[in-house]
Amino acid sequence: MDNLYWLDQIQPSQRSLVGEKAFGLSQLGQQGYPVLPGFVIPAIAFWQVIADLSQSEPLLADLPQSSLYVNVDNPRQLQQVAQHIRQVITSATVPEGWRVPILDAAKTLDTPALILQPSLSFPEVRSRMAMSTDPVNREDWLESAPIPELLASHYCRQQPDVLIHTVKQVWAELFRAKSLFYWQRVGIGLDQIKLAVLVQPTDETVASGVIQAQSDLWQIQATWGLGMAITQGKVLPDTYQIAIPTHHILLNQRGNKTLAYRLNPEPTGNVVQAYPLHPVEQQQPVLDDNAWQQIMALSAKLQTQLNPPFSFDWTLCKIPNTPEPQLYVTQFRPQSASSSPSFLSQPQPLRGLPAASGQVKAVAQVMMGEEQDWQAIPPDRILVTQTIAPDWLPMLRQAAGVVTEQGGMTSHAAIVARELGIPAVVSVAGITQLVQTGEVLLVDGDRGEIQRLARDAKEEAGEAVDVAVENRERRSHREYNRFPIATQLLVNLSQTQSLERIRDLPIDGIGLLRSELMILDVLDNQPPQEWLRQGRKQELVTRLSQLMMQFAAALMPRPVFYRSLDWGEAELIHGDTSDVTGSTFPVVNAMLGRRGTYRYLHDPTSFDLELAALNQLYAQGYSNVQLMLPFVRTVEEFAFCRRRVEQAGLMDNPQFQLWIMAEVPSVLFLLPDYVRAGVQGISIGTNDLTQLLLAADRNLGELGSRLDGRHPAVMRAIKQLIDMAKEAGIPCAICGQAPAQYPELVESLVEWGIQSISVDVSDVEATYHAIARAEQRLLLDAARHSFNG
Repeated sequence: MDNLYWLDQIQPSQRSLVGEKAFGLSQLGQQGYPVLPGFVIPAIAFWQVIADLSQSEPLLADLPQSSLYVNVDNPRQLQQVAQHIRQVITSATVPEGWRVPILDAAKTLDTPALILQPSLSFPEVRSRMAMSTDPVNREDWLESAPIPELLASHYCRQQPDVLIHTVKQVWAELFRAKSLFYWQRVGIGLDQIKLAVLVQPTDETVASGVIQAQSDLWQIQATWGLGMAITQGKVLPDTYQIAIPTHHILLNQRGNKTLAYRLNPEPTGNVVQAYPLHPVEQQQPVLDDNAWQQIMALSAKLQTQLNPPFSFDWTLCKIPNTPEPQLYVTQFRPQSASSSPSFLSQPQPLRGLPAASGQVKAVAQVMMGEEQDWQAIPPDRILVTQTIAPDWLPMLRQAAGVVTEQGGMTSHAAIVARELGIPAVVSVAGITQLVQTGEVLLVDGDRGEIQRLARDAKEEAGEAVDVAVENRERRSHREYNRFPIATQLLVNLSQTQSLERIRDLPIDGIGLLRSELMILDVLDNQPPQEWLRQGRKQELVTRLSQLMMQFAAALMPRPVFYRSLDWGEAELIHGDTSDVTGSTFPVVNAMLGRRGTYRYLHDPTSFDLELAALNQLYAQGYSNVQLMLPFVRTVEEFAFCRRRVEQAGLMDNPQFQLWIMAEVPSVLFLLPDYVRAGVQGISIGTNDLTQLLLAADRNLGELGSRLDGRHPAVMRAIKQLIDMAKEAGIPCAICGQAPAQYPELVESLVEWGIQSISVDVSDVEATYHAIARAEQRLLLDAARHSFNG
């Protein structure tokens, strides 16, 4: 183990070998502070592996002698290079001279699980800055020093192959797209970076948090379980402020903690798992008397030996043969008094799920409750609310951005924001309680972050509007490089305003016209039942037909697939759950309740209105609009709907087609029966198919990590549907979020023979190029096979 460095033995002369994180913890531990034991795999191990790879990998050929250069202003190239290098590193062979000592050292830690953390140092950069006579340069370095969160830590089980693979995953963190972007922006070459890996045991964690210290004030954040719940923005932690040196508690604010992370007790599966907190745990304060005593003792000692400002992460662990959980420092960050970061001047960003790309700075408009006076809300505000209902569309159209406490990637807020081209972040715990109307926010829809800017909102309002408008214009006039593709690329729409955005896009039609959002322009904020009660049926049919006509005319002769209404109870205007007779129904789960064709079966009134509007459309010569039925559970439901379509006269039109959304898992077993009953095509709805296969509500943000379109069950289901459609001789499309969210899925879809892929407007360019790459790769593979054959 001579090649490794143990925390309790690291000397100041070894600082550049072990990195700043490991060195800081080693110095604290050697001075008697509570630090978990561990060892460091020095940076030389990383560079030895890179040197071995450079013999066969051109992208790494110049490392470590010179720096890798990639055009970070070309996002596509940046992502491709980053992904390729990470795959090469994680597939590399670690020399036995490193593998054996690492495994032997890990065994001595005697723990079932480990945490591996990147520990960086920049000796050449620091030396150059220290030699500089320009004080501005030294200050710039302090302010632009890489933040620890730039490279992620990884957990793993105490298993030899798993541990070595995890070491390589930490090394690969250096080559993430965001990392490569950052190094070039701050002028640091990869050859100037030393990346060590700190390996420590991780035991059963009771609570974790962050302490940020000023000379007269400490701020403590605390949550249950592992600290990743805070760093990933999954919870709003408990927050305390303590006066120094009196230790008087100035603030005791309970957070919003609905879930926590822990080590998986099972020997298989992910080593870390999320779990919901019991309501009692949610209300309990994280810090009990034992925790407070340990924190106060640590505070008193740090005050006498270290000069603030500084911050550190802490954890409370259950240690075998110890009655009470023990406090440990897991990361220490000294800060320069002259540098800007501190919890008083630059708060950490609030985090949620990135739902619609783009960045915007504007004034916040916090909205509580369902009833809103839309006309009273100024335009170009960032809407901050618990959730977005479909009838809030008028506000979204004039908003600069959207932030919600609830919802996922496929919620109404996310879908509409992507189509309108405004940034959106969803599932931000407690955002409506933290932010006030009039604050200036910076919303980053790509990273899922919200920054509260410490400047006066009134002074910023004019600038914020300019930024919002500028962002919209920039996204509306992108240049698209076109390559010929055989797979049809279509777009998902609901707003007539989006027709201008798609005018010059390389699309073959509208693969999903979302009726439940589109129809809001027709209903004037009244449910269809109210129109019928007022005797205005024909007026409603005509208005709906004229709205459909705008999409049909803009795309003619390209197809438009109109999906009939799929409103759940929670999505109906004003919560109206009655039918045309006035009978009401109890509201149940919006994802599994009275929705899709099941609703038509019990009350076909709205469906008949849509069919009448389609009939008017065909009568005026617009034969490029096809009908797609949503959320079909059974063949009987489809047969009922087909009879209504026949009665409306639509089947008499030779160009008319009747499709279904393939999103309820029963279609995997019943597709031949559907085809015999008259289904003429299917479009795979990955949003519902994924949530139903994995039993995870897609509107719950905390379950977002489980809704993975690349899950083996989902992938097999998609392939099965494509194969079954081929066998039945009907077209098969896909219109969910998965192809855009996971570009690597496109290659599989093309290989399996999908006929068309439909994505949101903002994802057209990336999906187009993903299809082109997949088709070119298939042609190349076929040519090679033919040549070798």
